[in-house]
Amino acid sequence: MGGDLREVWVYLATSPLLALTLTLAAYQLGFWIYRMAGFHPLLNPVLIAVIVLVSILLLTDTSYATYFEGAQFVHFMLGPATVALALPLYRQIERVRKSALAIAVSLLAGSLTAMITAVGIAMLLGASRETLISIAPKSVTAPVAMGISEQFGGLPSLTAVLVILTGIIGAALGPLVLNLIGVKDMAARGLAMGTAAHGIGTARAFQVSELAGAFSGLAMGLNALATAILLPLLWTWFF
Repeated sequence: MGGDLREVWVYLATSPLLALTLTLAAYQLGFWIYRMAGFHPLLNPVLIAVIVLVSILLLTDTSYATYFEGAQFVHFMLGPATVALALPLYRQIERVRKSALAIAVSLLAGSLTAMITAVGIAMLLGASRETLISIAPKSVTAPVAMGISEQFGGLPSLTAVLVILTGIIGAALGPLVLNLIGVKDMAARGLAMGTAAHGIGTARAFQVSELAGAFSGLAMGLNALATAILLPLLWTWFF
């Protein structure tokens, strides 16, 4: 019986639709659990989906390359989804203009803090040069972070894992931290979430309000640009 099931899985694994279906089903399961738990921040649907998918791949001895052949359709949609963030941002364009200086200063401070603290802590723990460059762009959206990591000799796969972990932790704990320090303005909260937790944080911000989501999407994009410019300069100067 076990052999028959194994053969069935091997057959199905050759279809890209299987990986796509598993990805969508895992997220739907994660979101269902998230909703049933009253949207508890620690039960982020992305985290649950990752755990489910990794468990399935390990149990079935399926390689990531095989899985990604189907899951790449979801990966492709990240581009259009990011572009779609321009619509809620356009609705807040006047507020963005009025707050341009504050946004620029906040993004610069947030981007530098994310890079310096990550690299500094890793250095204190004795991390290798390869690990340092892999962890430096952890707060940037995955395609940009992986590109930076690969360019300077890091491990793009490690960077991708760190980016996802950063987003999940930021989405789970970010609102709690902002509540503790008394940040109530939705634009400021969104800016913080997007800078620290990129796309996953932006999705969480949209669950709170469209204003927070719009500023989070803006921060996500600008932080990616700032990191792509600042990190190579800092790395060249100090390493």
